[in-house]
Amino acid sequence: MNIQKRNFIIIWLANFLVAGTMTMIMPFLSLYIETFGNHSDAYVQKWAGLIFGATFITALIMSPIWGRIADKYGFKPILLINGFGIATSVFLMGFVNSVEVFFLLRLLNGVVTGFIPTSLAFVSSQTAREEAGKKLGTLQMGSVTGTLFGPVLGGLMADAFGFQYTFIITAFSVVVAALIVLFGIKEEKKVKNTRVNNYSRKAILSGLLHHRLMLNVMIVTALIQVGNFSIQPLLSLYVSGLTDSNDVAFLAGLTFSAAGVGNLLFARKWGKMGDEIGYEKVLGALLLLSFIFIIPQAFVSSIWQLMICRLLFGIAIGGMIPITTALVRREAPIDIQGEVMGYNTSFRFLGNIIGPMLGGIISGFIGISSVFLLTGTLFLIGFGFLYYATKKPVQDFEDFLAEEARQSNL
Repeated sequence: MNIQKRNFIIIWLANFLVAGTMTMIMPFLSLYIETFGNHSDAYVQKWAGLIFGATFITALIMSPIWGRIADKYGFKPILLINGFGIATSVFLMGFVNSVEVFFLLRLLNGVVTGFIPTSLAFVSSQTAREEAGKKLGTLQMGSVTGTLFGPVLGGLMADAFGFQYTFIITAFSVVVAALIVLFGIKEEKKVKNTRVNNYSRKAILSGLLHHRLMLNVMIVTALIQVGNFSIQPLLSLYVSGLTDSNDVAFLAGLTFSAAGVGNLLFARKWGKMGDEIGYEKVLGALLLLSFIFIIPQAFVSSIWQLMICRLLFGIAIGGMIPITTALVRREAPIDIQGEVMGYNTSFRFLGNIIGPMLGGIISGFIGISSVFLLTGTLFLIGFGFLYYATKKPVQDFEDFLAEEARQSNL
């Protein structure tokens, strides 16, 4: 077995463990906040959004920094820092007794959050451009498979053993993933391009903000995350309003996993289709499908209707991360790929910040159902941005970047 194939299998397994264990706590996040005291529904919904989004505030800042370090020293050290750092912060979350402390730990968690985005960048850097979509889609299946089982297992454990033990087991599982990377990954050094190697951080950022396609991909990436994450911290509360069952955490886990099933079934197919007919075309279609499948979720009257809608929604949204990552991989020079993908991850985290906060605020004033309608609108806006970018003349990003660097040096 060659090094690239071995690395891919190990990263796939590590992503499965990290995604599965981290999503174990998502179904009961708002329920966990309720254990801190006798609070109103509006209070819990507001803090659920804030705490869910807190991690991404510091992650937004750190992503391009980790990416630049990865370009210089390799992706493996960043994966290890993220892995052990996540495990430590999650372990401590099991012992909090106030929303303020929980919020601070989630902020700390954001400094080292990014194991899965970093693994995507690592695999992308060792993958040929013409098969990036299929490879990244296959890797996405690892994290999605973990996401599929994580919420169900987390819901069962929370109902059976309580929230604290679920946090502890989550932390232990992430440690296992980090150890697999430590002893299993062998990173190949990239062939350096001296032309690209001299680009400053300012030149790269300026190039991203002025290059038409890359900027629009970044904006679409953020809008996708806003739409996807605006409802997630509120889903368990929405589920509780659709059922009289006492196993709310378990049913919320099943609802989370429904989207994961659709994601798992089609992520690789979307990536392969992007390789064949163009990433922009597939991404545009996925944005429209996401709009079509999320609107009905606002009008369901039973838990089973919601699960079917979440399954269809998962089919559409599952291909977006590998497609956008493959687009960045196609455009970005290999020597600065880590930093460019770091900025793309920052836009994802920006969406992760805005989404839960926006969802919490909107649901507090109008109701949770309205969040689905807002989300659908955002997917349409994302399609509009992408359509605008593809109708303009093509710009070669590497040439554009070189010109930006030359202008900044004048």
